[in-house]
Amino acid sequence: MSEVPQKIKTQLKTFDLTMIVVGLVIGMGIFRVPTEVAQKSGVPIIFFAAWITGAVISFIGALTFAEIGSRYPVAGGFYKIFSHCYHPAFAFMVNWIIVMSNAAATAGVAIMGAEYIAPILLPNVAHDTAILIITMSSITVLYIINMIGIKVSAKLLNGLMLIKIGMLVLLIAAVFFVRGEHSEEINVVQNNSSADMWKAFALCFIPVFFTYGGYQQTMNFGNDVPNARRTMPRAIFYGITIVLIIYLAVNYSYYKVLGLSGMQHTTTLASDITGLMFGTVAHKLVSVIMFFSVMAYVNVSVMSNPRIYFAMAEDNVLPPIFKRINNKTQVQEFALTLFCVFILLTLFFMSSFQKILEYVMFFDSISLITAAAAIFVLRHRAKKTGEPSDIYKIKGYPVLPAIYILVYVAVNISVLYANPTAATWGVILFISGLPLYYLIKFVLDKK
Repeated sequence: MSEVPQKIKTQLKTFDLTMIVVGLVIGMGIFRVPTEVAQKSGVPIIFFAAWITGAVISFIGALTFAEIGSRYPVAGGFYKIFSHCYHPAFAFMVNWIIVMSNAAATAGVAIMGAEYIAPILLPNVAHDTAILIITMSSITVLYIINMIGIKVSAKLLNGLMLIKIGMLVLLIAAVFFVRGEHSEEINVVQNNSSADMWKAFALCFIPVFFTYGGYQQTMNFGNDVPNARRTMPRAIFYGITIVLIIYLAVNYSYYKVLGLSGMQHTTTLASDITGLMFGTVAHKLVSVIMFFSVMAYVNVSVMSNPRIYFAMAEDNVLPPIFKRINNKTQVQEFALTLFCVFILLTLFFMSSFQKILEYVMFFDSISLITAAAAIFVLRHRAKKTGEPSDIYKIKGYPVLPAIYILVYVAVNISVLYANPTAATWGVILFISGLPLYYLIKFVLDKK
């Protein structure tokens, strides 16, 4: 008698989803991005207000994407949502810039690691040159490792998470062991006029929302929790609250130990603080640990992002070569190569972390704005087809999703103000995805 195939049901409890939210948000940015926020804020009240605002908007965004995921539970993330709610051509355009945004974000994270190790490996080389050499060499090494089929083990990834947690606890504890003198302000907001303070606050959105990113992936779990109406908002609220507490505690420690002025002039916050606590040897040791932690994080990105190309090739919006896999190594050789080329090009033309951050946030803002707007499309369609009884629905609709979208419009405007070149190229690259989509479709249809 043949066995009846069983359907595996994933039942995520409130605690499970809470930990998922925390894990999605807390990456490596908290060890570097506060420097950018300190430079842009100028005064403590703006610095901390920016982090609190980021948590509130991220909570609204997570709830919005939770409803989207609950209404349209399908694998494929943003690509499937855009294709379903708008048009395959628009889905291609958004994913076209997401691919470049992910490559740029990976390059930015690689720079974080290089900034920690550069004074140790290349102490006599100019800072920018040392960063470029280390980042490009590291990406090349990771590319070779991935090409021969060696993957990061689960133990190493778990080790990375333990290192991050350990470093965060250590950095928070520094406030009790190190007596620092903080300056009242940086010269960013010289006269403290209302206009200047609001401008500084808006510019903080770029680095803060980069650090809070990741919560949008809650849309992938909309169909995996029992009693979604209760579990989703609770887990997201708990998760974002935990992240906010950790971020505020770490930033308060940075501020008390180094001051805003001290934060402004360093890119190695973790090793600087541990150096003050335990001395020069600890400073160098933490620098090495942070470098390898960052590189492990980069390696995950190098492994996972080619899968986006694979999904797009499966939907015939990219040539079949993007889903070609080496039978021996199980590596997507062409897709992996192209992704690493994008990273290297980003590093070559934009070796500054701040510039990369602005490009990434401009790209991400476009995708998040249009993805969040899908909730209005799905709700409108539901009026015709009927509402499912077991989905999660965000309270405060349509006001809360509209606030979320408007804030990310402000992020786009902030990038336009801070770096008009980044915004101009972002628009050009986004629009260029439309003729590229029809060109690829025309070529594939001919075959």
